Amino acid sequence: MTMPDAFAPCILIPTYNNAATLRQVVERVGRFGAPVLVVDDGSGAAARAVAREIEVAREAQVVWCPHNGGKGAAVKAGFVAARSAGFTHALQVDADGQHDLDQVGTFLEAARAHPQALVLASPVFSVDAPRGRRIGREINNFWVAIETFGRPIQDAMIGFRVYPLAATLATRPAGDRMEFDIEVAVRLVWAATPVLNLPVAVRYLTAAEGGVSHFRMVRDNVRISWLHTRLVTEALIRKLLLWQRFGKRLSPPA
Repeated sequence: MTMPDAFAPCILIPTYNNAATLRQVVERVGRFGAPVLVVDDGSGAAARAVAREIEVAREAQVVWCPHNGGKGAAVKAGFVAARSAGFTHALQVDADGQHDLDQVGTFLEAARAHPQALVLASPVFSVDAPRGRRIGREINNFWVAIETFGRPIQDAMIGFRVYPLAATLATRPAGDRMEFDIEVAVRLVWAATPVLNLPVAVRYLTAAEGGVSHFRMVRDNVRISWLHTRLVTEALIRKLLLWQRFGKRLSPPA
């Protein structure tokens, strides 16, 4: 799968028990021409069978995690595999089929035109989006704005984005579960990575459609709250150090 071009993207799909939607997502993104890399995060037998069929049919390369380590751990495993294979960028999409995958081409072109940038989806929710989910995202984005001293990131939680791999791996995000998406985006901003926000429609699938949520209300909210505590603290320390380094030089003499 090694690609020698200066811009060599792959499409990265982390998956955990998405037996009903994974194949359709792989087929839909595969038509855009970029190689597809699926990371199976310790799924059960049914979902692993679907991933195995995809691997045997050579529709995607599959990275097999021995146990469920969390979305962040799966994405990081995908980064390492993608970089080792010679890719420069990874367009991450979730395996649940919630995002408008017709926008994959738009995101790849934006990354090609701006190879140093993090290209983030800005979600456009359908009317049936759960109100609690939307409020939770607004709270998260409030804290992210504080951590980044502005609004370079319109939405830090959506799993539809193009990562410049070298810059992303250099940030070394610690989060292994749902907090990962937030942390890696903030740390890329801290590393002076440009950010592009592009609109993408999002629809929450019903259980009958194969919709599966792996968000655990207590566990993941605790992890995200602790993440924001750490990031806000670190952001304030960074701001203080910058002021000490540059602010005093710019202050007028007494």
